[in-house]
Amino acid sequence: QVQLVESGGGLVQAGGSLRLSCAASGRTFGRYAMGWFRQAPGKEREFVAVTNWSGSDTVYADSVKGRFTISKDSAKNAMYLQMSSLKPEDTAVYYCAADRGRPTWQWSASAGYLEVWGQGTLVTVSS
Repeated sequence: QVQLVESGGGLVQAGGSLRLSCAASGRTFGRYAMGWFRQAPGKEREFVAVTNWSGSDTVYADSVKGRFTISKDSAKNAMYLQMSSLKPEDTAVYYCAADRGRPTWQWSASAGYLEVWGQGTLVTVSS
């Protein structure tokens, strides 16, 4: 079983950049699709981005497309979310998730079904 730990959250000004990391433990990390969700105060958890196990397929939410980049380094058992041109509406707790069976195109509607979740890291974007 994979365990996930996020890091890299913090306070940043609008227009700035931040990189989130998700460290995974477990020998089967390489076969997991991995992605990011976020949850703002008073709102439901929403999909941000996902990459398949090889990194050859990525899907982004429309709200972050062109600003965020997801990447995966299986050799380091890590996944990253590079966030640029940040907006106050990006403020949320960001969670990484992993799943072996769900294709990337299903992730946007799969928050309740994914196998493994991290504990979250807070990103605050000030205006």
